[in-house]
Amino acid sequence: MLSRRIIPCLDVRDGRVVKGVRFRDHVDVGDIVALAQRYRDAGADELVFYDITASPEGRSVDRGWVARLARLLDIPFCVAGGIRSVADARAVLHAGADKISVNTPALERPALVRELADAFGVQCVVAGIDSLRDDDGAWRVRSHTGSAATTRVSGRGTLDWIEEVQQLGAGEVVLNCMGSDGARDGYDIGQLRAARSLCAVPLVASGGAGGAAHFVEVFRDADVDAALAASVFHSGELAIPVLKETLHDAGICVRR
Repeated sequence: MLSRRIIPCLDVRDGRVVKGVRFRDHVDVGDIVALAQRYRDAGADELVFYDITASPEGRSVDRGWVARLARLLDIPFCVAGGIRSVADARAVLHAGADKISVNTPALERPALVRELADAFGVQCVVAGIDSLRDDDGAWRVRSHTGSAATTRVSGRGTLDWIEEVQQLGAGEVVLNCMGSDGARDGYDIGQLRAARSLCAVPLVASGGAGGAAHFVEVFRDADVDAALAASVFHSGELAIPVLKETLHDAGICVRR
């Protein structure tokens, strides 16, 4: 059995790591390099960095900090933020990232996913999906999610989009359940189960982790391949070595 992955997520704004609740009220939580080193040393399996203002500002991710991170990290890391072309992705990968993730640019031009997969292989291409349940009970994808002011309803159903990005060549899906983001009251198991039933590539859960029990639940009940979290790690409330021991004791295969 493949080990389940623990992935700290670092939202980046102006070269600093920030965190909000349900994509609002972001506060500074630290230096990008210092936090990356901390999580590497703690035993994180991967890291994900989101340049959260890149798409709303109409630019690509700042490759300066990507290159700085590549010089010190010896674990895989993924980068997202305004990657709109093969050239943008090539520059980020050449700066040292192992994977690139696309969200808003893929919603605007779905063919981008296929172009990236053809150029770099499916293992490099992650589809980031920000999803929220609407008043009618349906899950729909949001774009331009760097702040509440810029967030837009894409009109695409979340489950339909999960199927489409796989057909286009995405090698992994990160499903960020926006209603749970930063709230620390658990992952959205119902939505993740629905996604899992359609997702034949690795599925990463995002949004809602508040304690070790939530990770046990999402691996056991939603059968995801990896769990991403931010607030619970940034605050120091949950240490990755302790989390992995808890998961191991619960019978979940992790790299220790």
